[in-house]
Amino acid sequence: MSVRRTLGFVVASLILLVAGTFAAVKLTTDHLLYRQATSAAENWARYVADNVKDLEFIALGEQPSSASMEFFNWAQRVGLVYRYEIFNREGFSQLVSDRKQTALVGVSEFSPEAARSVERRTPVVAAQEGDGVERPAFFAEAYVPVLSGDRPIAVVAAFLDQTQEREAFFSTFLVAAIALCLLTALAFCLPAIAWYRRTKEKERADEQIRYLAHHDVMTGLDNRHRLSEKLQRALVSLPERGGKLALHYVDLDYFKNVNDTLGHDAGDALLQLAAERLRMAARKKDFVARIGGDEFTIVQVDASDKSEAEALAQRVITILREPFVVKGQAVSVGASVGIAMAPTDAIDIAQLMRCADLALYKAKADGRNCARFFSSQLDVDNQARLALEQALRSAVATDGFGLEFQPIYDSMNKTLVGYEALVRLPSFDDGTTSPSVFIPIAEDIGLIGYIGRWVLKKACHAAAAWPEHLSVSVNLSPAQFSTGDVCETVAEALRESGLDPRRLELEITEGLLLGDTEAVMEQLGGLKKLGVLIAMDDFGTGYSSLSYLWRFRFDKIKIDRSFMSAYDDANGNAGTVVKTIVALGRSLNMQVTVEGVETDGQATFVRNLDADQVQGFYYGRPMPEAALGASMLADLRSETAEPKDTSDKPATIRKAG
Repeated sequence: MSVRRTLGFVVASLILLVAGTFAAVKLTTDHLLYRQATSAAENWARYVADNVKDLEFIALGEQPSSASMEFFNWAQRVGLVYRYEIFNREGFSQLVSDRKQTALVGVSEFSPEAARSVERRTPVVAAQEGDGVERPAFFAEAYVPVLSGDRPIAVVAAFLDQTQEREAFFSTFLVAAIALCLLTALAFCLPAIAWYRRTKEKERADEQIRYLAHHDVMTGLDNRHRLSEKLQRALVSLPERGGKLALHYVDLDYFKNVNDTLGHDAGDALLQLAAERLRMAARKKDFVARIGGDEFTIVQVDASDKSEAEALAQRVITILREPFVVKGQAVSVGASVGIAMAPTDAIDIAQLMRCADLALYKAKADGRNCARFFSSQLDVDNQARLALEQALRSAVATDGFGLEFQPIYDSMNKTLVGYEALVRLPSFDDGTTSPSVFIPIAEDIGLIGYIGRWVLKKACHAAAAWPEHLSVSVNLSPAQFSTGDVCETVAEALRESGLDPRRLELEITEGLLLGDTEAVMEQLGGLKKLGVLIAMDDFGTGYSSLSYLWRFRFDKIKIDRSFMSAYDDANGNAGTVVKTIVALGRSLNMQVTVEGVETDGQATFVRNLDADQVQGFYYGRPMPEAALGASMLADLRSETAEPKDTSDKPATIRKAG
């Protein structure tokens, strides 16, 4: 073959090879470019469909939510998407988001591609040439139907500018080095972007965790941990700054009533409102925290003296006394405040908090809606209370209570008619603690149920061995009625002891009837059915005692001993009141017992009243069960004799029980 022919063949072959290569490159590039472009457009459309939660409403022509607007604005800044459109299920456009704005369309236009995607329930994609002005020189579009179940609700369309991608494809095959660099850059950028996004998400999550670790979720105030940190710094720097620091413990009064009547969501709303008011009451340099439940604290830094601390506390009480509007209702709660001063009361965090807590307890005990400062006496009282609580628990565990009986006499013939059972708690000094002291504490710590059952059973067992004409009186605490099983307890005590129910008298006070009156009345009715007698004790001390006499048929009323204590006053009004109560009892066919008779003059006054029974130190002091035999025998021997005057013994001791 000649050189020219060979050269021609080579040239032809080269041309064919170049042409074939060009054709192959062109076909391959177009095919890959089409698949890549349409796939990318479809992915972006699906991404929008997955992240815009109100697509159905937008497709109905409603304004997108703020979250959707924020997403569209973000999407325009990421990737090659230059335009989004949302169509309704008929294929008419409703919203356009491009690099100029995101807004509902003024005039809706029909899109055959959108309608076809709804009809087929599959995406419709395409890659097209553009004019380079209104549309990119090469772009891809994807119409993705959004389904709710099997029902189409909208169509999301994404338009991607693929001009540069096409040029990159051609350059990749023509310039290997550039292609390699682009591929390397692409391989690096995608993981880098993903890593960057994950890093930012982790930073946001860590920031949220740090916030939750130091703040109360409900109110946004500092939590107990954050309070301890700030308080520690304030106490450490206190010597340098000089002055004082006041720790205020704030407790909302009767907050439980809000939860019980309006629900816990209303209680949560009230706590948030209260937190805002506390922020308003405190100064900017002070800090407010919620330490749990309905308890808040305010650390008042640089308090000059107690008067400045008291001024803040009164400001808090005043601002929290104003009604809160919760669920459309005006709710009033009020607040109690306990204040501890540093360094006067304590310089240690735990001790300072304890002092403020004791002061808060004092404020509650003094009637709430007030502020109290810590004092050393509060600590002494608290230690005494803790010791008494321990003594009560120990007595429950070891059956360490005692029982004494005070005689009750017939007022006219001066004969013994029974005894009142009085519980005793031995004290460390070999004496006894007054029930008026330990019974309220037993109610607070939930031991009154056990003590009440113990007294009732012991008294019934003791009375079962007495002569049949003698009865026994037992005091019932209002707390014993709260469980609803008082009737079963009394019935069990009667059954185990074999005591005739008519020989058991149960004494209640007006405080029992101030709560759930209907439930209490039902239980009192159940006790009456057992055959026992019901007496209203301490009659005349409450403001509404009379209102209960016609609502329930009491067998007896016992006039409180305070009237006898005041009998010797010059004005004589106490005696007049006693006469009136006796007359009232007579008119209602109720027995009347006068308590607290301690002197001969009081005894003479009572004998002339026509009262039924009398009780007091003048007739006999409480005595242990072992001494009752001698007491009964002495009474039998001197039925007609005047009871011995024992008024030389202190008359200021309160009647126990």
